[in-house]
Amino acid sequence: MVQQLSSNVSRTIQTKLVLPPDTNHMGTIFGGTVLSYIDEIAAISAMKHSGNVVVTASIDNVNFLSSAKVGDILILEGFVISTGRTSMEVYVKVECQNLETRHRTLNTTSILTMVAIDKDGKPAPVPSVIPETEEEKQFFEGAPLRRERRMLYKNVNQ
Repeated sequence: MVQQLSSNVSRTIQTKLVLPPDTNHMGTIFGGTVLSYIDEIAAISAMKHSGNVVVTASIDNVNFLSSAKVGDILILEGFVISTGRTSMEVYVKVECQNLETRHRTLNTTSILTMVAIDKDGKPAPVPSVIPETEEEKQFFEGAPLRRERRMLYKNVNQ
């Protein structure tokens, strides 16, 4: 029997302060810095779900929706939204909070595929995920289409 885990098992929240070295010449955070944060939280979420180390297999999309500047706080939230045999899709949402006004805006969204790796460096089976909230259920239901798009893209580029 395949083990099943709630999305909450993988849910991870991190908070980051935007500092001057994180920003570009326009005073806003580098997209690459945000991508690094996204990859890190996705890996942590996937490791919590699978109980194994993981590697990033793909980043389906990254939507930069707003910018963050020095002194802003980034709130990152990641959780597993679907699983394959050895892979996990992880949704990551990044919000930007202005410290003075406390106003939050959606900064970035992304879906990554992480693969669990065993002690021998081989892909390892992962528990399936049980979506609980409406948001989680919508992501879960869209998983077959996203997988199909990834496979199509992979086949075209081989």
